[in-house]
Amino acid sequence: MAPSSDSVTWFWQTLREKISQGRHSPAEDSESGADLKRFKLVQTTDTKGTIPDILHWANSFDIHAKQWLILGKGPSYSLVKNVDLANYYTCSLNHVLREHPVDLAHIIDIDVVADCSESIERNARFLILPFFPHDNHRPTKRTLYDFVNAIPILRSMHDQGRLVWYNLSTSKKQVDCSPVVTAKFFSAEAAVNILAICGVKTIRSLGVDGGSSYAPNYHDLESKTLLTNKHASFDRQFENIARTIRTKKINYAPLHKESPIRVFVGTDKTQMLAARVLEYSIKKHASMTVDFVPMIDLPVPIPKDPANRPRTGFSFSRFLIPSLCGHKGRAIYLDADMLVLADIAKLWDMNMDGVDILCAEQPSKRGRIRQYSVMVLNCSNLVWEIDEIVAGLDVGRYNYLHLMHDFCLVRQDRIEASIPYEWNSLEIFEKDKTCLIHYTDMPTQPWVSFRNPNGLFWYNAFREAVLEGFISKLEFYREVEQGHVSPDLPKRIGLAAHRDHERLSKEFIPPYKRFSKN
Repeated sequence: MAPSSDSVTWFWQTLREKISQGRHSPAEDSESGADLKRFKLVQTTDTKGTIPDILHWANSFDIHAKQWLILGKGPSYSLVKNVDLANYYTCSLNHVLREHPVDLAHIIDIDVVADCSESIERNARFLILPFFPHDNHRPTKRTLYDFVNAIPILRSMHDQGRLVWYNLSTSKKQVDCSPVVTAKFFSAEAAVNILAICGVKTIRSLGVDGGSSYAPNYHDLESKTLLTNKHASFDRQFENIARTIRTKKINYAPLHKESPIRVFVGTDKTQMLAARVLEYSIKKHASMTVDFVPMIDLPVPIPKDPANRPRTGFSFSRFLIPSLCGHKGRAIYLDADMLVLADIAKLWDMNMDGVDILCAEQPSKRGRIRQYSVMVLNCSNLVWEIDEIVAGLDVGRYNYLHLMHDFCLVRQDRIEASIPYEWNSLEIFEKDKTCLIHYTDMPTQPWVSFRNPNGLFWYNAFREAVLEGFISKLEFYREVEQGHVSPDLPKRIGLAAHRDHERLSKEFIPPYKRFSKN
């Protein structure tokens, strides 16, 4: 039975007074609490039994029996009314558990526990908090055991075996027997990371949105909790969610969106390092899982007329995308010589009502024609077959320019140049605007030359990818050996030169020159 609200209020006020006095917790003062490394499961003399950490909790039942659904307070939470929650394991963030029962109630701030005490008892199968909970968005020096001994609802959840703890990265102290959960801005980051650490591979969400508003269910909380941590919007949470997706290799997406994001990249073997850096840059910023597909050495017929032959080894590969997708859903096409600086979900989410191709129009002052090197395709309506397309070139139904520059395979009223040019910025960077840099000038592409004025963005992304292990040094040095990138590229990002650097430097001819010679 839940304690009365008056009781909780009294305990909470008393606890706030103790926190404000800055006293150390018993766990800091006692001999047993000082050496947390010795404990597999942490305990105190005041509380009978132990509180399991996330790994012990995850091993206590089959967490893979259902797909996990994280529920936050953002606008998309409103869609929950269309979902049969019985099909999912549910994880609520903060006050969401007041709306319906959940399997896991995740709370970081101890004041939310006080606010939701009755809902916790009624709706939370398990309650999970940091070992050092936050108070008013800041980590305390008090352990979860201190709060269990002070707050009745936590004592009740502990006694029933329904309380779980984890190490949160914001705390100066950690319990070494358990992994550290990373979160910097909002609780959704921690929830995604917790489930990934526990081995969950597929996670969906509702109410984990960007922007700065709540769903109508939570309008009463706006003056009390909305962005009270002083961040301008909820967008920052996706930085760490993207890192968890990338490093833990999980499938994460909002439940109401088509997923994963499918990105097909035109490339050849000489641009595979560029493609890998592009992949890293996409996944660094992506708020949901991305399937990245380099289209290399695909079976494409060669037109009979040399004038109609592809200008690169991958020029025609984009026409294979609908069939590779089984003519279902949407897909994104990019060239390999690009770098993404923003969340590609913004491209993925663009409205395609009534059209089959989205592309980018360049500003008229730049004198560049419409670009089809960044596209969103409605694969359900594009019944392209590459043999038929090349046959059309051979019989003269169209020529190379009509095919590639006018995109004559698609009716013009089914093409819309609504992608902002910032998503295909040709050799130009504008602060706070550019979302994708396209390195179109082959002699100054950053992997073969150090003269590109926007090369620093590419080098930084490359360095991060190597440091993270996303791109291995062995993979990189192999590209140097094969003459696909400048032999001086290692030192550009702070790595040792290739052991055969002198010879490779003398012999290096940029791939675009070898192509033109052939």
